[in-house]
Amino acid sequence: MGKTIIQKIFENHSDQEANVGEIVDINIDVRVARDFGGANVVKNLEENNLDLDNPSKTYFTFDCNPGGCDQKYAANQHICRQYARRNNVKIFDIDSGIGTHIVIDEGIAKPGGTIVSTDSHANILGAIGAFGQGMGDKDIAHAWAYGKIWFKVPSSVKIVLKGKPSPLATPKDVVLRLLKEFGADGLLGYSAEIYGEYVDSLSLDGRITIASMATEMGGIIILFHTNDGVQADSDAIYEKTFEIDISSLKPLISRPGHPEDVVSVTDVKETKVDSGFIGSCTNGRIEDMRSVAKILKNRKIAPGRVLKIVPSTDKIWKKCLDEGLIKIFKDAGALVGSAGCAGCAAGQIGQTGSGEVAVSSGNRNFVGKQGKGDIFLASPATVAASLVAGYVTTEDDTPEKPEAVSVTKFRSFEVKSKEKNEQLPLKVEGRVWVIKKDNIDTDMIFHNRYLSITDLKEMGQYTFNNLEGYKDFAKKAKPGDIIIVGKNFGCGSSRQQAVDCFKSLGINIIIAESFGAIYERNAINSAMPIMVAENILNQINDKDELGIDFKTGEIFDKTQNKKYIGKPLSKSQLDIYLRGGLLT
Repeated sequence: MGKTIIQKIFENHSDQEANVGEIVDINIDVRVARDFGGANVVKNLEENNLDLDNPSKTYFTFDCNPGGCDQKYAANQHICRQYARRNNVKIFDIDSGIGTHIVIDEGIAKPGGTIVSTDSHANILGAIGAFGQGMGDKDIAHAWAYGKIWFKVPSSVKIVLKGKPSPLATPKDVVLRLLKEFGADGLLGYSAEIYGEYVDSLSLDGRITIASMATEMGGIIILFHTNDGVQADSDAIYEKTFEIDISSLKPLISRPGHPEDVVSVTDVKETKVDSGFIGSCTNGRIEDMRSVAKILKNRKIAPGRVLKIVPSTDKIWKKCLDEGLIKIFKDAGALVGSAGCAGCAAGQIGQTGSGEVAVSSGNRNFVGKQGKGDIFLASPATVAASLVAGYVTTEDDTPEKPEAVSVTKFRSFEVKSKEKNEQLPLKVEGRVWVIKKDNIDTDMIFHNRYLSITDLKEMGQYTFNNLEGYKDFAKKAKPGDIIIVGKNFGCGSSRQQAVDCFKSLGINIIIAESFGAIYERNAINSAMPIMVAENILNQINDKDELGIDFKTGEIFDKTQNKKYIGKPLSKSQLDIYLRGGLLT
């Protein structure tokens, strides 16, 4: 009985026969962990006292967020680097690019080989006829420690592409056609082999694009046969065979929210767009970059739009530079990022805001995948053409100059009305927090990793999250509480959230020996009561009940029956406070 490609690969990497439905142990040639998941791989190894099976087959790739602009990513990268130094593990660091592309381009992965990674799109290795699979942290840790993983031998299906698409259609359009055919689960649990005259004509870049979207169809992998790789037997058994006509195929696009919701670009043509993203493991190759440059040359991105371009590897980035493509991108007004995944997993480039409409060359457009916007999926050519036009269009219908942009007046934030007769109190009472620290800066109050938060209700939970000894403050604080601190409270940055987080929690007033200059202004202007009082920090006890008079500066400790005098709120401060803020 003949064997399929995946059965042969498994048998070449196991001492077991690879019969469909049976579980076999497979030796793994290349074992990869990324900055996304790598730290957990290290954790699993160290917690279980496991050593590496073979460091020369083991790699870290920092591609999800190579810049480490998120502090957790930066911390994870540091954990991985320390482990790599101790164990002689090769790192493709932040200047390298997408790991799955690197192992192909560097010849680390070979046709007929086996590769596992924490990257869910490791099945991109099907482009070279290799078995690649994304796996969880424990699976990868096991592969690192033992050099093998278990896998259930999947059934195989054969896909035969008939005909050739129109000149405007790219490999991305072909894979979108497959996605339209199979939906989100049409290849669920299958290993697919793909054949046809068009397939034989594809370059590596085109094969990578098609292989990269097996996951979106539920497939384990889409395998391309290669001359120097593993071939299926002529009598191999396939559970199903699909013949798909791609004759005269024209550009396609996936509508927001569901990758499989694929229509012709003409069906959504002239939909206004705000931004575009070109890159990802699906479309960050040199052929993609060249197709984009062809469209952008001597053109400009439409006014008020943004286009972000990220080559998949540093070698491709440098090739773009050598060929003058970077200059074309920049002259057109695009942002060019350093090599990496970029838009996925909240990466360094490619995120969208609420209400934003974007066209992306990525492989997923689930809600939240690239931020809060609505994401269309299309080829790099369609993305580039659309961003020049300012609306969805195709390469052959790209205007030399974008049309005038009409802007509808809108508000990004809800306008909240205040009751005219609402009177803010000039005397308050509450439980006191005595924090005997000087120079508490704005990062200690409200850390910079939360600066994207604009909703007042969300801010309170992060108050003092970075202040040693008070990281649980937000959970324990109650509305009406009072804070007494030392000198120079709020020094540091100008972030308004360092004031508003206390308003979010309902803190009545902050009393300090002195305040940072910018912080003082921010508090006054936002109607957050603050008062300067000297020599009380060591007089008042934590949890005492206090009464504060804003106009006289009187601080009465009810618990101890003692009175202190702080600096009364100034006339200007009181005026702004009673108005509810500078802008009210």
